[in-house]
Amino acid sequence: MTTQPKKKKIELIDAVQEAAEQPLDQRVLQDLVGYNCRRAYIRIMPLFEKRMAKYELRPVDFSVLSLLKANPNINQKRLSAAVNVSPPNLAILLDRLQDRGLLLRQRSPLDRRSQTLVLTPAGLAMCTKAEKTASELETDATSALTDAERAQLIELLQKIYLE
Repeated sequence: MTTQPKKKKIELIDAVQEAAEQPLDQRVLQDLVGYNCRRAYIRIMPLFEKRMAKYELRPVDFSVLSLLKANPNINQKRLSAAVNVSPPNLAILLDRLQDRGLLLRQRSPLDRRSQTLVLTPAGLAMCTKAEKTASELETDATSALTDAERAQLIELLQKIYLE
C-alpha cells in the first residue's frame, strides 16, 4: 500500500515539472482590452517615475502642469474634471505645486468666488522640460511600434475614454 501514494507523488512531481516548463496560456487575458492596457501601463509607469523623479512630479502633477500650460487661466472645477481628481484632493495637489512655486491661483475676474490657475515662469520652464521627457520616454516605451501604429493606438484608446 505504501507504493501507491509514492507513485501518485511521483506522478504529481512529473506533472508539476512539465507544467513549469510550459509557457503560460494567457489567451483569455490577452483578448481583454483592460488587461492589455494594464500590462502596457505597468511597462511605461516605471520609466515615467524614474525619468520624472528629477522634476519630483507624479503622473497627476505632470498632467496638471501640462493642462495649465496649454490652458492658462482655467478654473479649478474644469481642471478637476479634466484630471478626474475630486476638488478636495485637487486642492491639496495644487497647494503642493503652489508651495513649489510652479503655479499661482488668482481670483477670477468673471466670478470672484472662483479661482483661475496659471503657471509661474518656473512652472512653465519645468513643464516644458517634463513634457519633452515624457515624449521621449513614451517613444522609448513604445519602440516596438511604428509612428503610425503608435498614433493609431492613441486614437483607439481615446475612442474608449472620450466616448
